[in-house]
Amino acid sequence: MGKAEEIKENTPNASEIHGFDIELNREKLSRIDRLVDSYESSIITHLDNEYVNKTKWSDRLADRIATFGGSWKFIIIFSSFLFVWIIWNTLPFFYPHFDSHPFILLNLCLSFIAAFQAPVIMMSQNRQAARDKHESVIDFAINYKSEQEVNDMQRHLHKIDADMKQIKTILLEIQRAQQKDKNE
Repeated sequence: MGKAEEIKENTPNASEIHGFDIELNREKLSRIDRLVDSYESSIITHLDNEYVNKTKWSDRLADRIATFGGSWKFIIIFSSFLFVWIIWNTLPFFYPHFDSHPFILLNLCLSFIAAFQAPVIMMSQNRQAARDKHESVIDFAINYKSEQEVNDMQRHLHKIDADMKQIKTILLEIQRAQQKDKNE
């Protein structure tokens, strides 16, 4: 057996993962994609479960109030309420008028709502900031691990490149030796 045949026989297929002898085909690639998606969804589920387990009901209530208070549904309902209040207390055929034109009672109600809604929204924002910080630490760890894997792959690629140069040199030597044998 010649040197060229020996090199060809020991060279792995291009569709195999270096070092693991796993042949990649469409079925295996789709399986890998499903596993990655499953892993990502389990991380999200774990984060959500951790959020529910580590928060008090009052904190979750504050989050729900802040979510509702910052929605179009709240704006539409509250605008409708204000409109009905003002119409009820200004038109002469609606009785009784419990809050006449300067709408002092309405202003008092709005002040109470603002006074209670603002701290609840701030509590929710503080909790969301803490949760975002926790998730950013996880993202950093994932990115760091990915960077290490990319660097490892680059080292493997550089090694493969060096091996290819050696193989090319050996093949050129074999080719020269074969031409030299033909010429003799």
